[in-house]
Amino acid sequence: MKQPLGVILAGGQATRMGGGDKGLLPLGQGTLLSSVIDRLEPQVAGLALNANGDAARFSDLGLPVLADSIEGFAGPLAGVLAGLDWAAEQGAETIVTAAADTPFFPCDLVPRLLLAADGMTHPLALAATSDAKRGSARHPTFGLWPVALRDDLRAALQGGLRKVVLWTQAHDGREAMFPEEAAFFNVNTPEDLAKAEAMA
Repeated sequence: MKQPLGVILAGGQATRMGGGDKGLLPLGQGTLLSSVIDRLEPQVAGLALNANGDAARFSDLGLPVLADSIEGFAGPLAGVLAGLDWAAEQGAETIVTAAADTPFFPCDLVPRLLLAADGMTHPLALAATSDAKRGSARHPTFGLWPVALRDDLRAALQGGLRKVVLWTQAHDGREAMFPEEAAFFNVNTPEDLAKAEAMA
């Protein structure tokens, strides 16, 4: 299988942070988004950003900015679809997604997702960590997605589907287990940002 393209999901509305772009909040020497780019870029064949609104605000990143094709903030799956459509234009077979507000995700995200999906006709896997209550906790914005299923995903979204796991289960999506839940710590509130600053 060819190396996947990477798509950073930054299409959310960041309501708990008072709106705006969470990814552009400062962290360490850069921003949340620059931290995510630094982790994902070495693992993928190319990189794009899924975000809505004026793309010019990200112009200094030098990345393609992909808007949702499904109207009305349809959630992460709409960002996945935008990424799959872009990847199809590039002749790619798969994409790996990462969330713009999760700056410490594993540096072996992509190889583990590829390993989990090994042998699948349509490689589809979500990152997961062990959870004492539920057995495993999936991280639905961190996944490997096949370009071949993009029209199926489009139809599901147009039909009102919003839950990532419902769609991945329908296609026998697998889980890639990661040992450290803290790796998927995401910044939702000002308190989270202070915690991330301490972790950085």
